Amino acid sequence: MVGSLSRRIVILCSVLCLLLALLAGLLLEGSAQTRSSLAWVTHSSQVLKTANRAMSHLQQAESGERGFALTHQAEFGETVESEVGGARAAAAELVVLTKDNPVQNERAVQIRTLIGQRADLLESIARQTRAGDFSGAQAAVASGRGRNLMLLVEARVGDLLNEERALSTTRTEAVDTRLNYITWLVLGGVPLTMVVIAYTAASLIRRIRRPVDAMMTVMGQLGSGDRSARIDTYMESSEFERLASGYNVMASELQAAVADQHESQDRLHLANAELSRNTEVLRERGEVIELLGGMAHRMQAARTDEELASIIRVFVPRVLPEIPGALYAHNNSRNLLVPIAAWGGLEVSSAGFAPDQCWALRRGQSHFVIEPDSDIVCAHVGDEADHYHCEPLLAGGEVIGVLYLKGVVGTENRFRLTVLTENIASALVNHRLQRGLREQTIRDPLTGLFNRRYMEETLALEIARTSRSGSPLSLVMCDVDHFKRFNDEFGHDAGDAVLQAVAAEMRSRFRDGDVVCRFGGEEFTIIAPGTSAVTLAARVDAVRQSISELIVHQGGRALGSMTMSFGIATWEENMERDGSTLIKAADAALYRAKREGRNRVLVDARSESLAA
Repeated sequence: MVGSLSRRIVILCSVLCLLLALLAGLLLEGSAQTRSSLAWVTHSSQVLKTANRAMSHLQQAESGERGFALTHQAEFGETVESEVGGARAAAAELVVLTKDNPVQNERAVQIRTLIGQRADLLESIARQTRAGDFSGAQAAVASGRGRNLMLLVEARVGDLLNEERALSTTRTEAVDTRLNYITWLVLGGVPLTMVVIAYTAASLIRRIRRPVDAMMTVMGQLGSGDRSARIDTYMESSEFERLASGYNVMASELQAAVADQHESQDRLHLANAELSRNTEVLRERGEVIELLGGMAHRMQAARTDEELASIIRVFVPRVLPEIPGALYAHNNSRNLLVPIAAWGGLEVSSAGFAPDQCWALRRGQSHFVIEPDSDIVCAHVGDEADHYHCEPLLAGGEVIGVLYLKGVVGTENRFRLTVLTENIASALVNHRLQRGLREQTIRDPLTGLFNRRYMEETLALEIARTSRSGSPLSLVMCDVDHFKRFNDEFGHDAGDAVLQAVAAEMRSRFRDGDVVCRFGGEEFTIIAPGTSAVTLAARVDAVRQSISELIVHQGGRALGSMTMSFGIATWEENMERDGSTLIKAADAALYRAKREGRNRVLVDARSESLAA
């Protein structure tokens, strides 16, 4: 039957406490009785000592009385008085000590009376002796009364001593009995108590060890990895059964928690792997963004189409490695997509293609073919392309260009492609705006030629280049003869039409390396690097001839023929490096041509002599 271990422990402890209390009570009672018996033994000893002391004082007084009577010496008289006092005091004390025993007390009272009578007689004899009545003192001594009193005292004291010795013996025996009782009580009670305690402890240990061993066994199994091990709840003790039930519940919860932990660890591993992948993706994207940032910064700083193309050729293969491609920009004036740059060994036609030949531009979104017949092939790619990718470059709904990639752009490169196209589109828009703004700052709005500011900057650069290389540099100054006539006869619109016609003719007649500028009003300047004035004169004269053959129309009317005068000069080392001296030399040749009849080409005299 299952019982409460704590209740059993309480019962056993209660029994042990009762036994210990009983043993302690018996020991205390024996000790108290022994202490009482010892007190009575001590009391009897004091009675005996006091009685003997009284007799001793009385005997000493008698001896002093006889010595004083015989020798008449005063010191014997003093001894009588002190010893008599001691006898009286001891007799009085003896009465007090024997109050607990009526028989002994009666004897003590008789002894005190007899000692008092004997003391009175001794004091009387001592007084007679001190008074000199020696005969009277001797007669008192000889009377025998003192001797009789002394015998009576001795008899009474002897009776008291005998009785008190008997009492002392009885009390001593009682003490021995009590001590023997305590001894046997200790010798018997303590081992018995120890046996009971040992039995109780063994019983408790046995009742505790069995369930504890069972629990330790199961815990060991749990520690070795067997999470299904459980404790048998039958323990013959409600406390251990509750403990076992609680342990089993805890083990079940632990088993569930471990299972959850394994599941959580699996999820954590998956999340960690996903996080690692995301981290790697973010790292790659960060590198791409950093790379594109450098690319964008350089594209923003590009001034020419060639610089922009160089940047594209360097950075795009790093952003999209192992994918050849080309970048096309939209030419508004020709409505064509013209190639700016190509990379990865891809060769493209410089002629470009129309916007409607690219499905990416038609749809306004990515267009790609990943395998033959998987989608419509763009016309600008050709029928042989089995995999390619076109990414439109748009800004505000306007076509900026298209990024053509010869290959398949995987999912991992989608982010790179998106950011790349955004950066390139932004750079192309910015480059177009910069070029437009620069054209506005360096071009003459009426003729489309370079303006005077650009001419001065370019002339200074060409002079510096000529100074380093030693190659010749010539400058042409020219203007329209009698230009004021056109304004006066036909109006300023007619004059503008003349200037535009002249500018168009010169732009088409001079070399690509020559810089044709409008100096101001009807005056023009041509910078001709790499040629001398004499060599340049023939080409300039051909331009003069073609201009003289022009017929300009304005407002449905012919404005008549026109002519121009030209002055040419070549730069020398002694001239100013800002070009001012060269301009003055060419201008002087121009005015000399004017003075000599106009419609002619003249070379500066110093340039002619230099050529000679």
